[in-house]
Amino acid sequence: MTANAFLSPDLHHLFKAVPDLYLLISPDFTILTASDPYLKATMKELESIQGKSLFDVFPDNTFLAGFNPSANLRKSLEWVLEHKKPHKNPLQRYDIPQHTLPNSFKEKYWRTSNTPVLDEEGNILYIIHKVVDVTKRVMDLKREESSKKQASELQGRQQLKSEALDEARAQADLERRKLHNLLMQAPAMICIYEGPQHTFSFVNPPYQQLVGKRPLLGKPIAEAMPELEGQAVFGLLDQVYRTGETFYAHEMKVQLDHDNSGALGENYYNFIYQATYNLDGQIDGIMTFAYEVTAQVVARREVEDREKALRALNLQLSEANREIQTSNQELSQTQLAMRQLNQELEARVAERTQELQRSKAETENERNRLHKLFMRAPAPICIMAGEDLVYELVNPAYQELFPGRKLLGNSLLGEALVELASQPVAQLFRHVYATGETGEKKEEMIAVARHEGGPLEERYFNYTIQARLNEANKPDGVIVFAYEVTAQVEARQAIEQSAEKLQLITDALPVLIGYLDKDEKYSFANKAYEAWFPMKSTDLLGRTVLEVIGEKAYQGVEEYIKRALAGERLDFESRMPYREGFTKYIRTSYVPDIREGNVAGFYTLVNDVTEQVEIRLEIEEREKEAQALTRELAATNNELSTANEQLKRINADLDNFIYTASHDLKAPIFNIEGLLQILIESIPDETLASNQLNRVVRMIGDSIGRFKRTIQHLTEVIKLQKESGEEEVLVDVQQVIQGVRLDLSTQLNAVGAKVETDLADCPDIRFSEKNLRSVVFNLLSNAIKYSSPERRLDVSIKCYREGDFVVLSVQDNGLGMELTGTKKLFAMFGRLHDHVEGSGIGLYMVKKIVENAEGRIEVDSQLGAGSTFRVYLKR
Repeated sequence: MTANAFLSPDLHHLFKAVPDLYLLISPDFTILTASDPYLKATMKELESIQGKSLFDVFPDNTFLAGFNPSANLRKSLEWVLEHKKPHKNPLQRYDIPQHTLPNSFKEKYWRTSNTPVLDEEGNILYIIHKVVDVTKRVMDLKREESSKKQASELQGRQQLKSEALDEARAQADLERRKLHNLLMQAPAMICIYEGPQHTFSFVNPPYQQLVGKRPLLGKPIAEAMPELEGQAVFGLLDQVYRTGETFYAHEMKVQLDHDNSGALGENYYNFIYQATYNLDGQIDGIMTFAYEVTAQVVARREVEDREKALRALNLQLSEANREIQTSNQELSQTQLAMRQLNQELEARVAERTQELQRSKAETENERNRLHKLFMRAPAPICIMAGEDLVYELVNPAYQELFPGRKLLGNSLLGEALVELASQPVAQLFRHVYATGETGEKKEEMIAVARHEGGPLEERYFNYTIQARLNEANKPDGVIVFAYEVTAQVEARQAIEQSAEKLQLITDALPVLIGYLDKDEKYSFANKAYEAWFPMKSTDLLGRTVLEVIGEKAYQGVEEYIKRALAGERLDFESRMPYREGFTKYIRTSYVPDIREGNVAGFYTLVNDVTEQVEIRLEIEEREKEAQALTRELAATNNELSTANEQLKRINADLDNFIYTASHDLKAPIFNIEGLLQILIESIPDETLASNQLNRVVRMIGDSIGRFKRTIQHLTEVIKLQKESGEEEVLVDVQQVIQGVRLDLSTQLNAVGAKVETDLADCPDIRFSEKNLRSVVFNLLSNAIKYSSPERRLDVSIKCYREGDFVVLSVQDNGLGMELTGTKKLFAMFGRLHDHVEGSGIGLYMVKKIVENAEGRIEVDSQLGAGSTFRVYLKR
């Protein structure tokens, strides 16, 4: 079972950038995307093939009768879909349509493999179709077979003289020895392996220097360099010998015992493994061309080391260039001798001339091999001829520096890179050609475009320009070795800027921030150190921590330093007696700096906690004093508990007394009221009609009424005390308010009151329903009593949450009051307004109800503007 895959943009960009020839197709063989090398090899644009069937884009060549490579490819893909495993196809011809010529195909040979990509459930998301273009190799083999066939036919027809053949072979052998000497003198590391065991058959001195005097020739690499076991080298050699595909290594790490001491080095190399073939076209060995690039790798982290390595490399290349010039002169002389010999042989016998021409071709092949070495070198190299500096040789690495510019055959300053004509590099080229002196520049900025007509970019290069000398020892061209170091320069500049920013940031912090290397020396310290130590922070650099903080303080952190240098992260506090009269308590963090498994040093962050520690010590001292005081308070609390019990009994007695007194006074007051009524009825009407007697009667009646209300209020207070523990339930606030409004509807209508409620935040309150009604009733009735006669009464009742409380707010626009009498406001029988009837018991009861429930009541008021009562009820 298969599933169509969704190709994300990230996967699309990643797949497009891979360096090999890949095609990504769906399970129904629809093309999803392709790598740039694949598009280049198949002469296609991604937009023209994406979303189309693989077999529509690449049909069979109809001009080849009986040849159907698409069927083999379809079988391979269907096998992958069925078995969900990778499948490889043998070498086959699969011609590519040429879009420039309709109905035409370009002859192509490929090695292909198809690999399924499965999801978590085992379904095929898509298939990775990888191809290797071996067309050139197949064509070369065909040409070689054709040449061998022609040579065989010529040999059958001719009978050459042995003297001429021996002389030709001797001349070819001489050329081989010259090539051997050239390879032995080359500054690059070159060796040749033979057979599947990769036995050393040739090793030049630079390569031999990798392992000192250890013998290599005649030994398999596994026996000669056993320390490579477990590294990638053996596998790569086997792969190249098996497939014939050239392997290019870029900055690969190879560990060798260079001085035969048992210790492995950690060096990096750029190298090429290229298969060599015998006369039958079969692989019989591998040729290696290598440069050590350890210096370049280290240069990304240590600029100084990089520059030294590049200077050494430039020196080697200069020597190599001189050797190449010498070799060219020798080759020129050899060519001259060959031409003379050919003329002599042609005069005597035509057959011998043909054999000599074949010898010359063999010599030319040797020269071409040297040319290939330069073309395959990982370093950018070019050769320019004449005073106009016309590009005569441009290797791929050099062309990659200017991918969109035509160089070969064009003048450097007049046609190829005209923008250089006005820059200092042009003067250096002219100077080298005129004087023969080698010119060398490091990290020079050159403004140059990568593509024809493209924008100028500020790029940085390390390069060497060396004069090429002719037979008269006069300059006839220049040889250039160049590396673009823009990324390294920008990285170093960014690091320098980051370091400056880091210094500014750390200098602004009150924390002591530093870095100690593995020798316990400061390599970084911020300005906070200057407040603690009598020196500039820059003066600390290079000093040991013992030298800076002193012996006594060092003893307090010595063990922590050793643990940090062992790779342990630490956080600790310590007392640091730095010097006489200057002791600090510090809280410190040590953070190890681990690079490639080794501790290079550690970062130290020191916080001054002297004040906190001293406060803590003072608190501890005070705690000891508090403990003694606590013991004294415990005894006092026992005495207070006894006194509290006595007060409770007294309060209970007082409550009983008030209840009894109020109950016992009710009968006499009712008797007085009855006697007053009898007295009034017994007084003659004319006497009762007098104003003075009426006033006395009303005063006695009012006194009796107030006395009765007081007795009633005392009874309510005692009742409130006894009911303070009433059970709490979930109360509907809106329903309580509605009930109070109905009870007070007559009074509300009398003053034309408008009551608004906002209870969205707390529609329900857990409280005694009876007590909550009493609170609302008293607050709303007070708002009616003390309303202003000058305006309509507006009352706003809100409920909201605040911390651990539910707040019930009652706000009015009544008379208001001066809050200097707040205590009197909530006192029993306390009143601030006497122009209306009231007892002063309502707010006292509200306060008692709220406080008995662990709440509180607050009031804000302004005379003439109104009041706001806020009741805080515990949630």
